[in-house]
Amino acid sequence: MDKHVVFYDAECPLCRWVKFILQKLDWLDAVDWFPVQEVSEATREKANAYKNMYDEIYMLTTDKQLLTGYNTVRKLLSLLPATFPVAILMYMPFTRVLGSPAYRYFSRRRYRWFGRVDYERG
Repeated sequence: MDKHVVFYDAECPLCRWVKFILQKLDWLDAVDWFPVQEVSEATREKANAYKNMYDEIYMLTTDKQLLTGYNTVRKLLSLLPATFPVAILMYMPFTRVLGSPAYRYFSRRRYRWFGRVDYERG
């Protein structure tokens, strides 16, 4: 695998907007984006044993690590030249103590705040 794969919720307007922006900043073409809605049932069952794929963003790294939530966000930002300085701050000691709960807070409320849109397979 030569690219990282990010699994995102394509029914979430916030998630779609973040994907759109980060794709524009992926000058090195390091990331492929894949809607959770298109993940096979077998894969979703395996992933859901760890965490529900609809609850948090997932990333499968090029070295086969599975990251979720805050860890995905900071890894993703570290891959993009424009957001690398922000990622450095997110890797500072103790930032995960605040970052993980903050990520979960926004993730749990994203539909309430931004609504939900229909996703049609492309």
